[in-house]
Amino acid sequence: MGWISAGDYEVALDDGGRVVCRNRAGRRLKSVPGKLADDPAVVQLRQLAEWLARHGRECVATAERWMIRSLPVPTDVLVGVWPDPSWQAALRDLVVTDPSGAVAGFLRDADPDRGIGLVDLDGDTVRTTATTLRIPHPVLLEDLDELREFATELDLRQGIGQLHREVWRREDTDPSLTAVSTYAGGRYKQLRFLTGRAVSLGYRVRGGQAVCSVHEDGRTLEARVWLGDFDGWSETETGPLTWNTPDGKRVRPADTGPVAWSEGMRMAAALYAGRDTDTTEDAR
Repeated sequence: MGWISAGDYEVALDDGGRVVCRNRAGRRLKSVPGKLADDPAVVQLRQLAEWLARHGRECVATAERWMIRSLPVPTDVLVGVWPDPSWQAALRDLVVTDPSGAVAGFLRDADPDRGIGLVDLDGDTVRTTATTLRIPHPVLLEDLDELREFATELDLRQGIGQLHREVWRREDTDPSLTAVSTYAGGRYKQLRFLTGRAVSLGYRVRGGQAVCSVHEDGRTLEARVWLGDFDGWSETETGPLTWNTPDGKRVRPADTGPVAWSEGMRMAAALYAGRDTDTTEDAR
C-alpha cells in the first residue's frame, strides 16, 4: 500500500497490517509519533487494518466451513474471490477434488480465462474444466499420509488446517453404545476455565454443553460434550461425547458419518487436553 500524508509525515500499512511512518526525507521511523494518534489518516489506516484482519478471519472461517461440509464450490466463485489476497491466503494449496471425489490436486490459481490451476500428485501444473470442486475433509482422503508427505516436499503452506488437521477414524463401534467416554473425566478446577477453553477453540456453548455442528450426507448432526451448567467457579469435568440431531434426538455413535465422528472426537480430545493435571490422581 502507498504512503499517504499525515501532517509533516507519511504513513502506510505494512505487510503485517501495522501502521508505519516515515518523515518527509523518506526515513522510516521506529514508531508512529504520538502526536499523530488522532490524525485522520492514521485513524483510517488503523480502521482499515482492523477490517482487513476481520475479513481475513472470515475468509478462513468460510473456507473451513466448506471443508468440514465438503461442499461443492462453483469454480466461478473461486475465480471471483481469487484476486483478494485474504481469500488467496485461505484457499491456496488446499487439496481439492472434482465432483466424483477423485483427488485433483493442490489449488494454486483461479483465472477467469484459463480456469483453475492445480499441482497434481505428479508435481505437474494442470488446469481443470470442472464446474465445481470440493475441499474434502481430511478424514475422507484415503491417501492422507502420502498427501502430507507430498505437501511437505513441495513446501506448501495451507491457510486452513486441512492436511494437518487431527483426524479420528472410527473402527468397529458397538452399535448399542449411545456415547463415547474416551475423553470424559478431564477435571477442571473451575467451570469457567472449561467453558472459556471451548469458546477459544471456536465451539459454541449451549445448555451446559460444547457443541460442534457438522453437515454431512444431507443431514446435520451436533457433537456435544457436557461441561456443566452450575456456578462458574465450581469444579467440573468433561462429560461423554454424544451426537444429536438439531431437535435433540440422540444418534448412536455407530450411525454417525466419518466427518461427524472425527470432528466430535477432535472437540472432545481438545477439551480433555486442557484439563488440570496437578492432582494426586493424575500424578500417580
